[in-house]
Amino acid sequence: MDRRFTAFLVDRVLGWGLGAAAAAGVWLVSDDVLMAVLAFAGVVVLVGLVLAIVLGTTGRTPGKALAGLRVVRRSTGRPIGVLPAIGRALALGVAGLPTVGLGWATLAWTAAMDPDRQRRALHDRIGDAVVVDARPRPEPLAEEEVARPQQVVNLTAMRLLPSPVLDTPTPTPTPTPTPTPTPTPTPAPAPTPPPAPAPTPPPAPAPAPGAHRATPAQPAQPAAPLAPAAEQTRVRPPTGSSAGAGAGAAPAVPPPALRWRVEFDTGEAFEVEGLALVGRRPEARPGEPVRHVVPLRSSDMSLSKTHAQFQVAPDGALVVMDRGSTNGSYVVRQGMSRSLTPGRPSTLLAGDVVRFGDRSMRVEQA
Repeated sequence: MDRRFTAFLVDRVLGWGLGAAAAAGVWLVSDDVLMAVLAFAGVVVLVGLVLAIVLGTTGRTPGKALAGLRVVRRSTGRPIGVLPAIGRALALGVAGLPTVGLGWATLAWTAAMDPDRQRRALHDRIGDAVVVDARPRPEPLAEEEVARPQQVVNLTAMRLLPSPVLDTPTPTPTPTPTPTPTPTPTPAPAPTPPPAPAPTPPPAPAPAPGAHRATPAQPAQPAAPLAPAAEQTRVRPPTGSSAGAGAGAAPAVPPPALRWRVEFDTGEAFEVEGLALVGRRPEARPGEPVRHVVPLRSSDMSLSKTHAQFQVAPDGALVVMDRGSTNGSYVVRQGMSRSLTPGRPSTLLAGDVVRFGDRSMRVEQA
């Protein structure tokens, strides 16, 4: 609204300024006040007629070109024509000086209360006109470039950090097998005298050399080097209580994924399964994994080529983002409208209505 008022003010200052200059010239030459007033009125009407013809053929006036606006027909997106433009100029003229500006205030109020949210005043109904933003907008940055901050590496701090300890297992020495001593044969005892009737049982082996070598002291094994505390913690088997707790705990069951369904005012409806692009002729960026392409017709050229996008986030929420459209995107929630910031995702809820220019989309859970 502020830019429309600026354009209106520039056009009025232009017409009134030229009229005042003509009236001053006539008054200086003829010294006739009536002629000066007639000269002022005639020049103002002539300038208004010229501006109406320019508006009807190009859609712009000096004020609208300065403010980056354009007047086009809703159904075709082209200039409204000379006759409807002259009708608009007459309506603005009648609402001006004869009503002491009250008519202009009324027209501005009707534009602000437009139920279609296109800021159309009563005089815009002549010729089915609509005022659109004609300023060029730069291509928004990719989502990765917008969301990811720049990372700064402090090389001085990295040089001061200690070298990382490699997590390599300490080799355990293989124990040396204990040698088993070979028993020394015991010498045969002397034969017993013949008078003995019963044979003498064989005596026990001599304890001196054989018995001592049968159980020799095992040599001391070299102690294994101690591993670092962190490595001992890593390789130590879990205790019975912790193992039982880990075995008894059931794995967490992920919540069921939300499914979203969208329905456009054109009758097209589908379940969102990936990235979706909306516009007059949507085109994906290089390498962009697009699942749905939704081309929509716009009666007033309020839809951009690639107007907006929406997709299901990793947490299951449905998010929408305006991709730098000319006329913007709006989310209507419980009767309240909120505009989307280009390049910034916004979460949608079930029952929301998203307006892309003169088109709308309703969000529901599948």
